[in-house]
Amino acid sequence: MSHAHHMHGMSHMNDNSTMPPHHASTTASHGGHGGHGGGGGGESMMMPMTFYFGYKNVELLFSGLMINTPGEMAGAFVAVFLLAMFYEGLKIARESLLRKSQVSIRYNSMPVPGPNGTILMETHKTVGQQMLSFPHLLQTVLHIIQVVISYFLMLIFMTYNGYLCIAVAAGAGTGYFLFSWKKAVVVDITEHCH
Repeated sequence: MSHAHHMHGMSHMNDNSTMPPHHASTTASHGGHGGHGGGGGGESMMMPMTFYFGYKNVELLFSGLMINTPGEMAGAFVAVFLLAMFYEGLKIARESLLRKSQVSIRYNSMPVPGPNGTILMETHKTVGQQMLSFPHLLQTVLHIIQVVISYFLMLIFMTYNGYLCIAVAAGAGTGYFLFSWKKAVVVDITEHCH
């Protein structure tokens, strides 16, 4: 009984002996959590909660992707920039493919009262797409890719690293600038009847 008590006292003392260095770099609540968990080294590297500019120990999405040098940060900047640009291009490409694959177009006309007691014919265009078709399956796959990339970009932004945040914003802006001007402006048929 005394031996078990002695061992418990030793383990408690060991816990306390490891606390001060860890406690010095973090708050009391995080220090307690770090001492309690088994991840020692991983716990000490806390995610920043404010924007910062740096290239040391920046983890990018996956545990193996660690940025430690200016060259690695430059490479990550270019990769994130291109990913954000691709995301904007993918959104425009999906819209374009959707317009090309639309089938069963129907026009519905109905009379509506116009100015000065006149009657205008308002025409609505209805388009449909079959659920079990290759275009719809392709749209579904592209939608999944678009959602995954959008979450990746969000998580990259949430690293709070200034360089990576600029890469996301600049890539999205460049992608929109390059791709969105080709977007066809859809105008309602009745808009010219004012």
